[in-house]
Amino acid sequence: MRPAFHDMLADVRKIASLAWPVLIGQLAIIAFGVIDTAMVGRFSATDLAALGLGSSVYISIYIGLTGILVALQPIAGQLFGAAREKEIGEEVRQALWLAALLAVIGFVLLYFPEPLLGLADAPPALHERTVQYLRIVSFGLPASLVFRVYSSLTNAVGKPRLVMFLQVGALIVKFPLNTWFIFGGVGVPALGGPGCALASTLINWLLAAVGMTVLVKFEFFRPFGIFSRFCWPVWKRQAALLKLGIPMGLSYLIEVTSYTFMALFISRFGTTSLAGHQIAGNLGAVLYMTPLSIGIASSTLVSQALGAGRFDAAASISRHGIALASGIACLYGALVLALRLEIISAYTPNEAVIAAAMPLVMIVVFYHLFDALQISTAFILRAYKVTLVPTVIYALALWGIGLGGGYLLGFDAGGMVPQWLQGARGFWVANTLSLGVAGVGLFLYWRRVSTRHVSVATKSSDVRS
Repeated sequence: MRPAFHDMLADVRKIASLAWPVLIGQLAIIAFGVIDTAMVGRFSATDLAALGLGSSVYISIYIGLTGILVALQPIAGQLFGAAREKEIGEEVRQALWLAALLAVIGFVLLYFPEPLLGLADAPPALHERTVQYLRIVSFGLPASLVFRVYSSLTNAVGKPRLVMFLQVGALIVKFPLNTWFIFGGVGVPALGGPGCALASTLINWLLAAVGMTVLVKFEFFRPFGIFSRFCWPVWKRQAALLKLGIPMGLSYLIEVTSYTFMALFISRFGTTSLAGHQIAGNLGAVLYMTPLSIGIASSTLVSQALGAGRFDAAASISRHGIALASGIACLYGALVLALRLEIISAYTPNEAVIAAAMPLVMIVVFYHLFDALQISTAFILRAYKVTLVPTVIYALALWGIGLGGGYLLGFDAGGMVPQWLQGARGFWVANTLSLGVAGVGLFLYWRRVSTRHVSVATKSSDVRS
């Protein structure tokens, strides 16, 4: 028992040393959304609803596209673990080409969002403000994709602080820019919700420029030879990125669209319900950053261990990473349950919105636990370069149970749903159940994958002996 306990502590320390910079950086980025919600909420209820609707559409497209680029992380991580540094530079160049293609696709979807917004059946004023928001953020999407390549590489090689410093710096700039563009001043008219989109777009381009400069100037990256030569897209490497990246992107897309379409459907219940949903969703996103950070850190260590052929170590880190994420989620849930009124009041003084958000925030307590289990396990599976089966699990759980079940409950499709389970609460309950199913399914599949890797390595070792 004692060696096992010491092994667990060693793994937790390794994970924590990589996770805390990721967490701070992710919290800085999620604080963008918190600041946007709090500041726009004080501008007008219509702009707050437009922010919720517009950000849901943007996040769906952004996450789906950047999820493809995250394929660079397990590839570079395993190459780094195997000490094949020169190949990392080639993979980064190919990822940048892929980012350029994805940027074109994303720009078109965001600049012409009417087909997506048509599902919301929003009032004209809300529709107009949402379109303005999305067209502004479309110009920042290419920079966001380039920065995703940078962050995937730095996380893969165990340098998350290089991302954290930039993200914290961006947060410092965000508040004054938001204040200027949302409320106006110094020759700039008050833009409301679209103003925070303009601030984010400018910051995204700044992040991309600084990130690429770090890759050129920082001594650590020189052995990779990232910009040592020009190269055109290489189909073999692009195919390898896409083979991993497309299922990963689909997994992200399924996860986020289950939330996005929930927002679109909830918008039919009125501005107050949508504003309450936005607060609960924003809180859930803040809590999500901790298991996400643990998942990214665990994935880095697992991919490096796999690249070095240490399959037992990869299984141990995976197990302890999942346990750490789930344990902290239980602690967060208790805190949210105890402080739910104070948390909601910090978002808005509107009594009607507070009443709409209160039951949703209580559901978030259980939602977050299942979210922690599924995201930590999903990232670890990606370190094993396993992406197809998790995507199927996501589709069946999040779209089938979460979105389909939410529609049946929220709109009382069968005429037998109790009143307390209708509306936004129905969607949140169904989505919570779907995350539970996804989390358990992913965990069981990880156990199978991990056992297979250890078994194959043991047999190979016996043969060599």
